[in-house]
Amino acid sequence: MTESANLELLLNKLSPLLGDRLSRAEAVRQHHGEDLTHFDICLPDAVAYPHSTEEVSAIVKLCHMYETPVIPYGAGTALEGNFLAISGGLTLNFSQMDKIIALRHDDMDCTVEAGVTREQLNHEIRDTGLFFPIDPGANATLGGMAATRASGTNAVRYGTMRENVIRLKAVMADGTIITTSSRARKSAAGYDLTRLLVGSEGTLGIITEITVRLYGLPEAMSAAVCPFSSLEGAVNTVVETIQMGIPIARIELIDDMLIDVINRFSGFDYPLEPTLFMEFHGSNNAVKEQAEMVEEIAKSHGGHGFQWASRPEERNKLWQARHDGFLSMRSAYPGKNFWVTDVCVPISRLAECIRDTRKDIAKANMVAPLVGHVGDGNFHLTIPYDKNNPEDVAAIEQLNQRLIERAIAMDGTSTGEHGIGLGKKKYMALEHGPALDFMKIIKKSLDPKNILNPHKIFDL
Repeated sequence: MTESANLELLLNKLSPLLGDRLSRAEAVRQHHGEDLTHFDICLPDAVAYPHSTEEVSAIVKLCHMYETPVIPYGAGTALEGNFLAISGGLTLNFSQMDKIIALRHDDMDCTVEAGVTREQLNHEIRDTGLFFPIDPGANATLGGMAATRASGTNAVRYGTMRENVIRLKAVMADGTIITTSSRARKSAAGYDLTRLLVGSEGTLGIITEITVRLYGLPEAMSAAVCPFSSLEGAVNTVVETIQMGIPIARIELIDDMLIDVINRFSGFDYPLEPTLFMEFHGSNNAVKEQAEMVEEIAKSHGGHGFQWASRPEERNKLWQARHDGFLSMRSAYPGKNFWVTDVCVPISRLAECIRDTRKDIAKANMVAPLVGHVGDGNFHLTIPYDKNNPEDVAAIEQLNQRLIERAIAMDGTSTGEHGIGLGKKKYMALEHGPALDFMKIIKKSLDPKNILNPHKIFDL
């Protein structure tokens, strides 16, 4: 039977189950077939909007029967083509699975459906004295964040999704529903299936529910912006702050080029210099002490002109400017395509990695603003270009390859938080060596028909 015949049989089975929650409309498929960056448009054959784990299971059982690819879709904010339907198939949009199932104040955890976004969760628990700290910038879904092992601005203190997911409910390739663990904060009982699925990008199972850790809102929060006379000074301030064990909550680096773009987009007037955005959490005394220590470190490395923001509206405005970096670039370079990439290295190699990367950017005469969650050694480049210009494409591919190979040579990784998706597949063997073969064995064992988000992370 041909693939097209299989697809028609599948959709005929799904139609009475889903009704108008199954769409083959061109506009809907288009929306789910393009991402924010440089990848070509890849349309799914249809899009389904499930309402429950049981519906997801029923859908996946049919996809398994008819050997049709099934691709989970959260908020569409992934940057490495993670949700693109390379071989067509059915996209599962989780936007209608957006319920908070259980909030357990005493246990400081919460179970949510995969379509709940991080902003939605924090808004709905705002009066409990608790919050969820993982903040990748975009208002991503927690299902997508778990699938890509997201992190973001708070990771230096609170960790990534890897550390903050307690358990998952997932639908496996044959439609079986599993729960990966109990809610106990630690366990020595068997394989850690939670960690196996976190970061698997929908290639091993489709996450439908997530139980996450929550944290108590700190007594005091204070944010600061500090420009530096050199990029090296800013990076060295970060490294020294981490090495001294100062429990800073956020420490973000934005280079002078992106500061200029953000100023124009958000109406700020920050000096056009490499700048650290910082935030401190704790008691009033602890926050004051932490801030004073970091300010002294910054001054010793050319930092100057600290601007403080303690009121919530001031802090929110500051961090909104940081999160608007990509929107700022799109506004500054209308009509351009964007290549967004990231790497992560041990913090002792961070200054060297950034310095050598900046040399490559200058040599290529390229616009490539840098921003980073540098407290954990992670930084990003956002590069405007014309995807129809072969010279542009070749230059960026060469820059990206040198960046990734440099990071891996420093015992770092090709991606700190974007995931592999389509964009970083060719570097998996370099980074993982023979371990990649065992990843493929796991994939083949759990998804023998290769229907779960095929062609992502690696090819079989």
